[in-house]
Amino acid sequence: MTTIDTLIADLNLGRPQKHSLTLRGHRTSVSLEAPYWQAFVKIAQTENIPINELAAKIDAARLVDAGLASAIRLFVLSWHQQHVT
Repeated sequence: MTTIDTLIADLNLGRPQKHSLTLRGHRTSVSLEAPYWQAFVKIAQTENIPINELAAKIDAARLVDAGLASAIRLFVLSWHQQHVT
């Protein structure tokens, strides 16, 4: 089995789960798949920044028509790409 096959076999394609956040004093929620949420939390810990603060920074930087969950997914992907190379 190749690395690609192993990664595909390990995918958890379950439904996204809602996670509560507070952005600049306002409660909101995002629906993310468990691996994205876990990676997002790990990045916040690694960067020593509260998860709500990191989410607020992403929220402020995203395009108006882009959803917060999508922006977080793209952030997680970008962060990992920068730290793998």
